[in-house]
Amino acid sequence: MTGPNQKVEIIEQLRTSVIQGDSNQAELAANRALEAGIDPLEAIEQGLAKGIREVGEKFQKLDLFLTDMIIAAEAMTAAISVLEKDLPEKGTLQKRGTVVIATVAGDIHDIGKNIVVALLKANSLRVTDLGKDIPSRDLVDQAESSHADVIGLSALLSTTMVAQQEVLMMLQDLRLRDKYRVIVGGAPVTEQWAKQIGADAYGKDANEGVVKVQELLTEKLGREEQNASRKL
Repeated sequence: MTGPNQKVEIIEQLRTSVIQGDSNQAELAANRALEAGIDPLEAIEQGLAKGIREVGEKFQKLDLFLTDMIIAAEAMTAAISVLEKDLPEKGTLQKRGTVVIATVAGDIHDIGKNIVVALLKANSLRVTDLGKDIPSRDLVDQAESSHADVIGLSALLSTTMVAQQEVLMMLQDLRLRDKYRVIVGGAPVTEQWAKQIGADAYGKDANEGVVKVQELLTEKLGREEQNASRKL
């Protein structure tokens, strides 16, 4: 086990590796954290998450470029891929909810979606990232098999936005709409479009998307707990 000083050093290394966008350093720090017996959730929340939030704040203030945000997210993802092997299958992560996310059919752009995925993981959410150009039925099937709470739909082209609507219509046709909260985002997507197609939320950027997902989870899981208590 590690002493308090070494623990602080490793946590700080995780934070700075994200800020510097250094994937190799991030992986090294993540392995050090596991070897030292640091709780993976603590390593993510106190190290990686703090780093990416700092990067996100600087990006919003226009102190950093999109490329800086991307490489920071890649560094965090590299570290999380190491740490998540030791994450508990049950407990904190499960209680915080599960998100299935993808870039919709016909769209091969995934930079924004990848940043959102990294941020969601940094906030200790279970995330199933299906990737890009995912058919609507595959997305719905994965949401079912993953017991998802929230479905995230990214579209980076105006021509593929209709696929977001297609997923929502499919959920409606399959009588699954009430089972999920759906959030949409992407460069051409607007709040007006989200309301038009019946989505539950819209994220104008990665940081706002994560906040909205957390709000949707709080609302959904809170309602489920209320319903369960009424049945007792």
